[in-house]
Amino acid sequence: MKVLLLIVRFIVGTLFIFSGLIKANDPLGLSYKMQEFFEVWNIHWLDQFTLALSICMIVFEILAGVAVLLGWKMKFFSWLLLLLIVFFTFLTGYAYFSGKIKECGCFGNCIPLTAGESFAKDLALLILILFLFAFRGKIKPFLPRLYNLTILFFSVVFSFSIQWYVLEYLPVVDCLPFKVGVNIYEQTKPPPGSVQDSTVISFVYSKNGKEVEFTADRFPADFDDSYKFVKRYDKQIRKGNAESAIKDFTLVTASGNDTTLDLLNRKGYTLFMFAKEIPDPNPSWNREFAVILSFVKMKNMTIYFITAHTDQVENYFVKNNITDHVQILKCDVTAIKTAARADPTLYLLKQGTILNKWSHADFESAIGEINSLPVQ
Repeated sequence: MKVLLLIVRFIVGTLFIFSGLIKANDPLGLSYKMQEFFEVWNIHWLDQFTLALSICMIVFEILAGVAVLLGWKMKFFSWLLLLLIVFFTFLTGYAYFSGKIKECGCFGNCIPLTAGESFAKDLALLILILFLFAFRGKIKPFLPRLYNLTILFFSVVFSFSIQWYVLEYLPVVDCLPFKVGVNIYEQTKPPPGSVQDSTVISFVYSKNGKEVEFTADRFPADFDDSYKFVKRYDKQIRKGNAESAIKDFTLVTASGNDTTLDLLNRKGYTLFMFAKEIPDPNPSWNREFAVILSFVKMKNMTIYFITAHTDQVENYFVKNNITDHVQILKCDVTAIKTAARADPTLYLLKQGTILNKWSHADFESAIGEINSLPVQ
């Protein structure tokens, strides 16, 4: 029994730490996944708290995993483990059985799992944790109290620190489709060998007060003027797998022109500034950006501000007397959230390929690289 208990502790503790660390690499990703659940449940007022909930959940997950490995205060931490896994199992179960959410974000973007795979994983973990819960009284710490408290303290400090770092400087391990080295245009295409959805045109007509539905090749034999048209739509008969890594990435000018392909295929270097919002006309990164803009002018380049809130960017331009070598482009906010895990994030591209990117906290690093570029 002692050996079995030790093995289960090792599996559960390691999985919780591993899962927590992957989430800690991108707490905003978990926050957005929470918002997805809240939108499905129509409780939008919780959206403003999702990042704080995400950070705390990650800390608890890592802390619980470390405590299980240490065998520290198992009467308390076994309850915490049980509550966490019941909550996770509910979420993954809801996603799987409702079909409304495809991925649950258990291991973030680095190890994408389907809702079914996540639910199966959580069921297995639930069984293991129930086993630990049943025998929690037999688990004793094998290190002195001071050592245990020190390890747990630094686990909490590390959990908060790494999340602060990635929120300021972008994820340490970039598992998103907008990572350095990829070509954005290629990422907007379906993967090679993928299969498109199979659909048929379906018609809905009304006859004698009842709606009748049929496809284009199966019109009723008695079809005549007694049938009144209601609607037509494309009915899916087979789900394909032709989903691109980057979705809804369309860059639209103020006049409504789609300039996406032009910019992604343009020769030479291009700068994209992804900004979810700029509510403050004098943000903390303003001085560094002014230096970047001066080099952009010297290189005869343009910075394209990609945002969903064009009015905020326009206000920022007016307040800071920015008139040339910049252009505002509108884009879907979901695509911007994926591209900019820090707000804002500056990209350097060459013919659509991402050469480098910097968060607002790292604009000083961007200055030297932009200064080294040739004149366009």
